[in-house]
Amino acid sequence: MKIREKEIKIGKLLPGKKNCITDVEGVRVGHVTLDFPLDERDQHVCTGVTAVLPHGGNLFREKVPAASYVINGFGKTTGLVQVEELGLIESPIMLTNTFGVPAVTHGTLEYMLKITPEIGDTTGTVNIVVGECNDGYLNSIRTLPVKPDHAIAAIQNANTERADEGAVGAGKGMVCFGYKGGVGASSRIISEEQTSKEYIIGCLVVSNFGNKDEFPFSQYGLSEITQKTKDTPDGSIMIILATDAPVNDRQLKRLAKRCGIGLGRTGSHFSNGSGDVVIAFSTARIISHQSTDHLEYAHFIRDDHPVMNMLFQGAAEAAEEAILNSLSQAVTTKGRKGRVVEAMFS
Repeated sequence: MKIREKEIKIGKLLPGKKNCITDVEGVRVGHVTLDFPLDERDQHVCTGVTAVLPHGGNLFREKVPAASYVINGFGKTTGLVQVEELGLIESPIMLTNTFGVPAVTHGTLEYMLKITPEIGDTTGTVNIVVGECNDGYLNSIRTLPVKPDHAIAAIQNANTERADEGAVGAGKGMVCFGYKGGVGASSRIISEEQTSKEYIIGCLVVSNFGNKDEFPFSQYGLSEITQKTKDTPDGSIMIILATDAPVNDRQLKRLAKRCGIGLGRTGSHFSNGSGDVVIAFSTARIISHQSTDHLEYAHFIRDDHPVMNMLFQGAAEAAEEAILNSLSQAVTTKGRKGRVVEAMFS
């Protein structure tokens, strides 16, 4: 159940129809969830892969403007150096556990090579983007259960429906504030009064951070839940931000920074060992991989226009609500060594 269905409303802006990152037209989300015991004593696979696709076409041939922002850099990602340099996304954005990054990179590369024969032959290589969180409290991460085929399946499963949330996909084994975390999503409608133009900003998170003492129960009108403290590492969060507003990569980085506000509102102080990373993109403009023109034309929202401040507000609100949805949608989950992480909400 979404946090709003529990009569907890975040911020002032209205959510989109699905209250999900897929409210941004064309954006797709797919999951593969792995949950089964292993023969080895006390070992259990409790993990998965989540794919976020900016559109349903070939992302290498039709790229989108993008940026990343590292709130705290204790994390292992692929592809963000090139995103920072060129300001483009040209592959699905993939999320998984820490040790699953190489396999997911491999699988996503196989997928892109299959659908794009020119990569590495008549044109350049492709930049695969993968982010991670450490689900080793519940998942037998050392067994390396995530395989390349799981990445391919997550991409193929991607659709524009309201994304599944909670203990699914990359969020299957995640723990947030000592409770069951995982995948969460939210969106906001941004209205430009003069032209009555509406934009959407959407957010998807994989939450895996914080301890119970940090969560502001009273701030959300909740009573603190009695539960044993979990001996979990500092953890991480991956935040994917999407919008159909016409913004460039520099402006996307500015939007990405505001996700840190939403993260902080939930109680996080960006721990030393936390990998808190935001990847943001816009679907308003497609950049063709090949062009004979040496000029590129584009239009962007003015930085000093009121709608930009509304986008900032939307990014903060959507990130905060996505984190809460990751908690409210999660279910009590059993993992390795007989460990059980309870859901915050029954």
